[in-house]
Amino acid sequence: MRIIRCAILDDEPMAVALLSKYVEKISSFELVKATTNPFEILELIAQTTIDVLFIDIQMPELTGLQMMEMLGNKTKFVITSAYSEYALKGYEHNVVDYLLKPISFDRFYKCIQKIESLSQEKPAPAVEVLAKTEEKQDEFLFIKTDGKLVKINLNDLLLVEGLKDYLYLHLKNEKLIVLDTLKEFEAKLPAPSFMRVHKSYIIRLDQIETIERNRVFIQNKIVPIGETYKIKFQDWVKSFL
Repeated sequence: MRIIRCAILDDEPMAVALLSKYVEKISSFELVKATTNPFEILELIAQTTIDVLFIDIQMPELTGLQMMEMLGNKTKFVITSAYSEYALKGYEHNVVDYLLKPISFDRFYKCIQKIESLSQEKPAPAVEVLAKTEEKQDEFLFIKTDGKLVKINLNDLLLVEGLKDYLYLHLKNEKLIVLDTLKEFEAKLPAPSFMRVHKSYIIRLDQIETIERNRVFIQNKIVPIGETYKIKFQDWVKSFL
């Protein structure tokens, strides 16, 4: 059985103590450090391997989001927070799970099972990895606009707005008009990154800044969530809670 090395970071000593107590009950986990000091964690991960860091978000010296930005892919993260609004931000980082405080042992154990499952996954064959790498490099489309073919990088595509007889592509630095249907354009987009949330809108999920009631905010654009698409979108949001 592989031992999973973990650390705990929270500015509340009681939260650190509770999670430490939980981890001690799991034989497959080794608690390397539990602390309220973010700089101790930075130093630790620079010196040794930590598979998972349980990390709070709202901390006075360095926030959890700043820590995740600094650590990058050096470890996986489990966010522990009393605030659900940070769930989408976790989508941008190497986050395995999001535990809402107060954290019950039952919910914590489900998180442990998820981490164990991920750690047991076998690496894909080299050919498959190469294929996926090539696929990732090919994340672009050629679209016809103004009588010419224009290459767009899908990482720059924020959302697609369907108008009467054409589409309005909102990119990071420009907007393009394309003669196409929303249904046909949706079929060209990678499903994990994009989702249709309204009869007139497709959005890039990792570009969502705020969710408020039945609408999302992407940069300065407000996009409504249609009734037909609400359940699918809510299920996606719940996967981070």
